[in-house]
Amino acid sequence: METLDEQLQRAYCQFTLQADDLQKNIFLNNLYNTNETLFFRLIREHIQEMMPIVYTPTAGLAIQRYSDEFRKPRGIYLSYPEREHVDEILSHWDEDEIDLIVLTDSEQILGIGDQGANGIGISVAKLVVYTLCAGINPRRMLPIMIDVGTNNPDLLEDPFYLGWRNPRINHSEYHKFVETVINAINEKFPHVFLQWEDFGKKNARHHLDRYQEVMCTFNDDIQGTGAVAMAALLNAFKISGTPVSNHRVLIYGAGTAGCGIADEIWKQMVKEGLSNQEAYNNFYLMDREGLVTRSREKIDYFKAPYARSSTETSTWDHGDNPRDLLDVVRNVRPTILIGTSTVQGAFTREVVTTMASQVEKPIIFPLSNPLTLTEAKPEDIIRWTGGSALVATGSPFNAVEFQGKFYPVAQCNNALIFPGLGLGIVSSQATRMTASMMDAAIHELASSVSVYEDIPRLLPEISQLMDVSKNIAVAVAKQAIVDGVAQEKGNDDVEVLVENNRWDPVYMPYKPIIVINSK
Repeated sequence: METLDEQLQRAYCQFTLQADDLQKNIFLNNLYNTNETLFFRLIREHIQEMMPIVYTPTAGLAIQRYSDEFRKPRGIYLSYPEREHVDEILSHWDEDEIDLIVLTDSEQILGIGDQGANGIGISVAKLVVYTLCAGINPRRMLPIMIDVGTNNPDLLEDPFYLGWRNPRINHSEYHKFVETVINAINEKFPHVFLQWEDFGKKNARHHLDRYQEVMCTFNDDIQGTGAVAMAALLNAFKISGTPVSNHRVLIYGAGTAGCGIADEIWKQMVKEGLSNQEAYNNFYLMDREGLVTRSREKIDYFKAPYARSSTETSTWDHGDNPRDLLDVVRNVRPTILIGTSTVQGAFTREVVTTMASQVEKPIIFPLSNPLTLTEAKPEDIIRWTGGSALVATGSPFNAVEFQGKFYPVAQCNNALIFPGLGLGIVSSQATRMTASMMDAAIHELASSVSVYEDIPRLLPEISQLMDVSKNIAVAVAKQAIVDGVAQEKGNDDVEVLVENNRWDPVYMPYKPIIVINSK
């Protein structure tokens, strides 16, 4: 007989003996498969150390190796060849058994691209974070992989690949299949909260626009990324003393994440009094083709409002090359530079120093994951700017020591927002995810740290996630009630409502039941 604490000591010792981060990830997943309670308790006790192992950045490597390292299935695969049986597959659950679903088609896992059926790993990882950080019951959540094929040649040729060996299906077939899946989910789980995860940039936006009025749904890559970045920016604005409406925003990497961040900043500018177009005029977006301008033959509809005049670059003082980041920085004179490009080292010393020479407190967020794809290292940015830059990153970095001071580096980790958001929605049984519910989550996250310190933080540390998530959940549930979308109102005590929906990794007492056979 052993207590949970005794088991924790052994498990942690075994964890530390693993050779590298991938082996640590495999060890933890094996523990997840054999002892769910011990798994969650272990990571909770060592969350700062283990969160990067079960989530980003190690989760990306684990997904790439998923078929090779396969041990046990977890979650559901809804494969296109089985499209006639979606209802039958979902029939194994009762309506009231599932509160939350993370759905992926794995077309664009940030930093590593199309991973086919291996992408079930990202849905599983997200649900682990929901439990770790917000205490959502792991047995009431479901990871689902929509297997529509893959365009990754390495996977198609891999003899161990577990997915459907076929190129991704075409546009009309794809959308018809997704609609079949969503209709089946809606029919089976009419009160579920559904999170879209790592869909391609065009499909991600399409699905969110198409289904957000049909069910309670949320896209973490668009809305979650935008929300966390916005919370960090709200604190940066307080520190710089410059309101959001006076900022010029340059986003390098105008994909799903980049445009999601732009949308959140734009909304904030409009709230502060700018007209829609005045707010759009403060943005400059760059993608693989350079600066997004109206002269292009074809622009993604979600980028179009941010497109600049095609003649604008002709008046630039230092050359008119809208494909070159340094040239754009020289002429645009941005106060905010955000990287979601996955182009390693794109924020060069010259780019950063040029920006810093034009603004007192440059706001620079190299957000690309994993570490090998970040646009710049925070230690370089702080050194190049003489410590004046306000920095947040996508990957975890240690505090930077510069001229006798330690500068904490905020990590724009989506785990800071989506677990609390999900707990608030599940607790209130919200039928929709409203814009004001997202705003409540953003402002609660921003207020969870103090900016009135010698060297302030833009976002809380990972170790604070449990408390932060609970506070976000309460704020979201309260807003859901105000917005009239909550089915559960908590008898005016929303904090108790949220607390009652949290699951703890503890062993439950049990006793044998003696059944007397009357015969």
